[in-house]
This record gives sequence, structure tokens and C-alpha cells, in this order.
Amino acid sequence: MIEIVQDRDRPSGYTLRIDGTDQSHVDVDDPTRLEFDYMQRIADVIDALGSPGEPLRFLHIGGAAMTIPRYVAATRPTSAQVVLEPDERVTTLVREQLPLPRQSGIKVRPVDGRTGVAALRPDFADVVILDAFDGARIPAGLTTTEFFAEMARVTVDGGVVLLNLADKAPFPYVRRVVRGVRDSFAQVMLSAEPATLKGRRFGNVLVTASQRPLPWEGLARRAASSPFPYRVLPYRDVVEGFAARSPFTDADAERSPAPPGGVAFFR
Repeated sequence: MIEIVQDRDRPSGYTLRIDGTDQSHVDVDDPTRLEFDYMQRIADVIDALGSPGEPLRFLHIGGAAMTIPRYVAATRPTSAQVVLEPDERVTTLVREQLPLPRQSGIKVRPVDGRTGVAALRPDFADVVILDAFDGARIPAGLTTTEFFAEMARVTVDGGVVLLNLADKAPFPYVRRVVRGVRDSFAQVMLSAEPATLKGRRFGNVLVTASQRPLPWEGLARRAASSPFPYRVLPYRDVVEGFAARSPFTDADAERSPAPPGGVAFFR
């Protein structure tokens, strides 16, 4: 079941819910208002890239209600954005009930991540954001070393890739994903809520990767003053504490673990 539910306390806020899982939240009057904590972390990384307001080329793997594409359209006008969203039912409902801003630059392609990325030319995007869920779990084929090589191919040198993952300490899933990311990207950074890092709750872990050094010190300062405080782990800490010995491959890929109770906030 796919539904869009209006906020009780803010008429301009809406949540996209699929089979009981809250997938996206959008404020149509203020697309810079981000309700989900990990969305704010993604936005913080985007804000740290280049000059404020500078247009960039974005590729979004997973669209749902297109919260981050709307944020980019508001904060970096004229940015070219391509969204790969295979569920045309979701896109149709979102367009009908939560229309995208006019001249937003957002183009939605009804294909899955693997198919859509394979069709793109090299150096297609400055920023690639993986935020794709099938229900409450990330599809297995989107976190393999083969797919990360494809993501590196379509990302410009010095571009940034962000992955929204979900797991709980000791992070068996995230560790294998990080190992695969490190095989394709020279620098890796990780951020999460303190409660998630300490193993107190199942939660979102944001992995950021690039071929060049990432602005982790500035992001760490921003994290401390965020409306949703979080921790940022730089490359050294990720290498020492989060990379497993072997990555996922197409031969042994797994979906992300299911959240406790089966219902959670992801997009």
C-alpha cells in the first residue's frame, strides 16, 4: 500500500508511506526543512561541496518523494538532477499530490539503480546519492563491489558518493559495504547518531566516499551543532574500525538487515 499522509502539526508537511514504512518526508512550503535526521546529514555534505549555491550535477539512486532533489533545487538552483526510481506508482502519486517545483531541473527515470547507472556515460555526475529501499531493506545488488566500480565510473574525479545504509552494532552489514566502497574510492567517511554507533539502536549510517580528501573536520563541527547531533568518523577511523575483510560481491550479495519490528524511518 502506498499513501501520502499529511502532518498533524504542519499542513505543508507530508510523509510517503509504503507498506507501513515511512519512506520520505517533504515540506512543500520549505524543502530545506528536513524531518529525518540522516537527511540532514546528507544535506550537510552537499552544503560543504564547492561554493554555496554552486550548481552541480546530481544522480539520485532511489527517489521516493524526492526530498533531497527538492533540497538541492532550493539550495543549488539550476543543478542538473537525474533520479532513478523504478516504482512508477510512487512517482505518479508523488507528482499528483506533491508536485515538483517548476523548472526544478529534476528528471525521473523509471529504472532500477543497476540498470540506470549502467546506461550512463563516464563522469556523468559530481554527486551520486544512494538512498534506495525495497520496503525497509536496501536491495542486495546496490551494495556490491561491482556496483561501486560502476558508481566510480559515472562520478567525476573529485566527485562525492553518499550511501544511506541501515544496520545495528557491531555492523556486520555496514562493514562489508565499507570494504567494497574502499576498493573503488580512495577516501571514505562515516557518520551516524551516537546511539547508533554505540549499539543502542538500529539506525541509519551515512557513508561518504571520494577519490580526494573529504571535508570531515568542517562536517564534524557542523555535526556538533546540528538539530540532530551526530558523529563523523574520518578515513583513519573508518579503516581501523569499520572495514570488513571481504566486501559483498554480485555472487554473495545480501539485502540490508530488517529493522526491529519491520517498520522504520529511512527516506
